[in-house]
This record gives sequence, C-alpha cells and structure tokens, in this order.
Amino acid sequence: MNNTHQTNYPQVLKVEDIQKILKIGRRQAYELVHSNTFRTIRIGKSIRIPTKSFFDWINEQSA
Repeated sequence: MNNTHQTNYPQVLKVEDIQKILKIGRRQAYELVHSNTFRTIRIGKSIRIPTKSFFDWINEQSA
C-alpha cells in the first residue's frame, strides 16, 4: 500500500474514497463495504465508513 495516512482524510469516508485508497474498482469497493469487515453507517441511501474503523482494518490486514 502507498504511504496513506488516516490523518489525511475526513472522519468519515465515502465508498469512492475506499476505491481510491485501495486502488480497486467500484464493484469491489461495494462488495468490501457490504462484507461487514469494518463499520459502516447508512444515511438514507448513502454509505459512510468511519475513517478510524477503516484504517484499523487496513492495519490489521498488514500485520
């Protein structure tokens, strides 16, 4: 993974942010978000991911 740091992002991420961070496609990003591997928040039809939860998961994967 490139030199991505949690402090460079807002407190919540969009699915598009996950795509860019992980360099994956849209479908893969939505599959990952729906896999319950990290916390997600629904606001109407929008999905938001708490940045800390996402980066905790990334750090866990690289350990």
